[in-house]
Amino acid sequence: MRFLHTADWQLGMTRHFLAGDAQPQYSAARREAVAGLGQLAVETGAEFVVVAGDVFDSNQLAPEVVGKSLQAMRAIGIPVYLLPGNHDPLDAGSVYTSPLFKAECPDNVVVLDREGPWDLRPGVQLVAAPWRSKRPTTDLVAAVLEDLPTDGTIRVLVAHGGVDALDPNAEAQAIIRLSGVTQAIEGGAVHYVALGDKHSRTRVDDAGRVWYSGSPEVTNYDDREPDPGHVLIVDIAEDDPAHPVTVEARHVGRWRFTTVRRQLDNRVDIDEFDRELDLMPDKERIVVRHGLSGTLTVTDRAALDDCLERHARWFAWIGPWERHSDLAVMPAAGEFDDLGLSGFAAAALDELVDTAQTGNSAEAQDAQGALALLLRLVRGSGA
Repeated sequence: MRFLHTADWQLGMTRHFLAGDAQPQYSAARREAVAGLGQLAVETGAEFVVVAGDVFDSNQLAPEVVGKSLQAMRAIGIPVYLLPGNHDPLDAGSVYTSPLFKAECPDNVVVLDREGPWDLRPGVQLVAAPWRSKRPTTDLVAAVLEDLPTDGTIRVLVAHGGVDALDPNAEAQAIIRLSGVTQAIEGGAVHYVALGDKHSRTRVDDAGRVWYSGSPEVTNYDDREPDPGHVLIVDIAEDDPAHPVTVEARHVGRWRFTTVRRQLDNRVDIDEFDRELDLMPDKERIVVRHGLSGTLTVTDRAALDDCLERHARWFAWIGPWERHSDLAVMPAAGEFDDLGLSGFAAAALDELVDTAQTGNSAEAQDAQGALALLLRLVRGSGA
């Protein structure tokens, strides 16, 4: 038996820093990753797809978002089983019970809206643990594992949430206790556990039967989400009483949210940073957060501003990681001598230079920025 394990599609997700065409392109990429599961299913011979929670980013979405999402699911072509998660729980305003969803839900899509076993075919079941609120007060998995028989039936548990073995908040009421899951696996009641909530591909147990697939398209920066963009191809041997499991990851994501941290102290450093950005492919699908530190002259700061402004036209977004940015600007001796200013203008320039040299205060930073802009405009490098 072969199926696809995926999760955390979060269709309808927006990222506040994406502007212009970048946000609709990002939204379209998330839907394309879903529709593309159909081709992957054909290539691999997958029988069905399980989506382990957070299919939608919210229960309050525009009708257009819901409609386009359902069309993407229709394109998969094989049965798709959706588990409500913490972003889209089965509460009073659930997207899954909305008139639009009910009217347009494709025949191949099934919402796992009740707890416990679901018969897929003789000898194969899904065991669902759907969320009914954003803040459950119990381990939802423990409840559905109770009294599962060991009768030779192949069972795939589909669940959402943190696992105590990985989650630093292991005392949270809704945390999944790995000991109970392991006991069900070792007893033969469950053979694979498809988890959602963690957006990076993650193997949870030593036996390789408990996995987070991660989100098929990136949702956060690489310090928080080091291995996104995958779908898991899961094989469970039906002819072996132990039902061994094989898991293969297939990378399907096309976007990247990357972090660049660099020390910049001179023009050579800036040129190397510029080349690094320039060599990144597919810039329209890359978000860059930079943490820059060091000390630059005003002239070099103006060159850096030119560099960042130019790349901002190419990348989906590029901007500072504020808490890891510590870039000082110190005017160099004679740096403004060639401007030929006199009188009031020269006095104002001297005052800006004095303020810029006082340190890291807000006034100093404003003065440094003003001097860099002045050089860019006077020397013809402004936008």
